[in-house]
Order: sequence, then C-alpha cells, then structure tokens
Amino acid sequence: MLNTEEIFFLKQKSAQIRKTIIEMLYQAGSGHPGGSLSLVEILVYLYFKEIKINIEKPQSTERNTLILSKGHGCPALYTVLAEIGLFNKDVLKTYKKLNSILQGHPDRLKTPGIDMSTGSLGQGLSVGIGCALADKIKGDNHKTYVILGDGELQEGQIWEAAIFASRNDLDNLCVFIDNNKLQLTSKVEEIFGKRNLSLIWKDFGWESIEIDGHDFDEIDSAVLYPTKKPKIVIANTIKGKGISFMENKIEWHSKKISEDDYKKALNELLI
Repeated sequence: MLNTEEIFFLKQKSAQIRKTIIEMLYQAGSGHPGGSLSLVEILVYLYFKEIKINIEKPQSTERNTLILSKGHGCPALYTVLAEIGLFNKDVLKTYKKLNSILQGHPDRLKTPGIDMSTGSLGQGLSVGIGCALADKIKGDNHKTYVILGDGELQEGQIWEAAIFASRNDLDNLCVFIDNNKLQLTSKVEEIFGKRNLSLIWKDFGWESIEIDGHDFDEIDSAVLYPTKKPKIVIANTIKGKGISFMENKIEWHSKKISEDDYKKALNELLI
C-alpha cells in the first residue's frame, strides 16, 4: 500500500501536470483538454510506480509496457514523460508544431517512451495483448498496461480482443477504462446504451474492478489485486477534472482554450 509521503508526492505531481497541460494546450491553440485532465492520476501512478523507463534506453522492451489507446489524451502522457525526464519540459511548448516530437497523437518513432503510435481508436488493446502474450512466451516477468476511453468501447475490435485475452489467460495484462462518461458529441450512454461494464467484462472472462480513477489508494489496490485472469479496471473519472468550468462538460472534449479560460484555469490550479 502507498504511504502518506507517496500519496502526497503523487498528488503534487498531478497538480503540476494539470497546470502544464493547460499551458501546453493554450499555447498550441487546440487539443483535447477534457480527456487529458481525466487521465492524470492514472498516468502519474503508472509512470512513477509501474513503468520503470530507462532514460538512456526509453524504447527498451526490458520493462513494463503502457499503451495509451485513446491517443487524443496524449497531452497528459507527454507531460508525464517530460516530468520523469525523458525530454526537456521546454519541448512541451512545441506541441502540435511542425517537426515537433510531440504531435496531436502519440508517435513511437518521434517521442521517447511511447510504446505504440495511437489515435485510431480500438487498436491499442489488440497490440497490448500481443505484448502480454509475447512476454508470456518468452517467460519475461513484465506487465502490459492499456488505457482505453469509455467511448472507445464502441469499437468492435475491443470485444474480439477481449475474448482472445481471457482465452489465453493473460494475467500479465491490466487495462484501465477512463470512464469519464462523455465523448465527442454526447454522453457515452446515449450512444452505447446504459450498461453494466463490470458485468460485461466479467462475462468476457476478465477480472473486473471498479474504482475512483482519481484516488491513488484505489488505483494502487486495483493494480496490485492478485488474479489469474486479464484485469479490467473501470476507473470512474471526471472529464476536465480540476477545472470547474471544464468538469463534466461535453464541449471541452476538444475546444480551444481562450485567454480568459486560460487565466481562470490557472487561477484554479494554483499550487
């Protein structure tokens, strides 16, 4: 379990990362604030506790793997990668600029530490299963983490992959759903229907755990929960978390941050 000092450290990192995300998106003039802010605690926990990246060899496979399948949430991922020292934080100012290593979706050939180029929704779980299966075959004691968006579950490939993972007993695979309940134009349930995600994944043969995706103790307990099955962590999150006028607002899925919005957001994120 996490101790008090660890939780304080992770919370401080999360607050700083939210501030940096807003600065980066404001300077870029575009991006996805809502679904980036909802991811922060999950990414902070995983990169500071589970993904032990060698700064000198960031693409090495001799470590745990993380795939951000919902690639539009990359502002949060880039900020965390800079925070752990994979590149200078000044590079964040180049987000979405021509020839930058930080494009609008993750590119493993451009950005140190990226394990899969993502953006076309639905594909990350399949690749994550391939990584987990390869580790099993090689006898490597590594884990693969995948982060899906809740709207992304509307892709049929997700469910084909889910069957394969459970049939092959991939207990080294842990998948997080960023369950912020909003997607590009509406509430997820208005398109996907009102469904019990936990029961669905259990029916597909997975270990299903539901948590508060902003609570480090709950994230930690879910990751450490012992199971012989692939694990799905339904992380209930708030889209736009940390900024009152962005929280639970559909329009902040992808919206330009104005100067007034920027000032108000930074005022709320004072640390």
